[in-house]
Amino acid sequence: MKRKSTVSWIIKIVLVSVIASMVFTLVSTEILGRAGFIISFALLAAFIIIGIFFDIIAIAVTVAAETPFHSMATRGVRGATESLLLVKNATKVNSICSDIVGDVTGIVSGTTAALITARLMINLNTENVLLQLLILGLVTGLTIGGKAIGKIVAIGNSTAIVHKVGIFISLLKIKWAK
Repeated sequence: MKRKSTVSWIIKIVLVSVIASMVFTLVSTEILGRAGFIISFALLAAFIIIGIFFDIIAIAVTVAAETPFHSMATRGVRGATESLLLVKNATKVNSICSDIVGDVTGIVSGTTAALITARLMINLNTENVLLQLLILGLVTGLTIGGKAIGKIVAIGNSTAIVHKVGIFISLLKIKWAK
């Protein structure tokens, strides 16, 4: 990447990260402010799953080869052209999926876990540090463990994963064109 385009990309990625963080945090706090514990934990699980899912895409795009998508594109397979673009732009796709979505959901899931823990402690009328450690440790373990499993899946199935994302993007293009 040229210096000017690199700086431009960094500025864009920082701005998108700030906006994404603000949106995820706003959604989280709005829902947590009104929701019971089941909905709160479901929201927390959703943030963890979203982070893992986008980390899988980031890894798959990074390790996938272009060759199968060239072959698919010449045969007119749906999503092949989009998949090829993803692989050719692996650095940017990785930054978006891993750095923006993955990191922001990781940060917001930690904040969400802390808010849930605080509410639990108030409702249970306790100041038990073990409860805090248990919930925050569980969230950390699920996130890191999920991403570790996801990396194995992404590396072993990169072509299929990238192609599924390519198909999804091609379907979005059709829907937006209407």
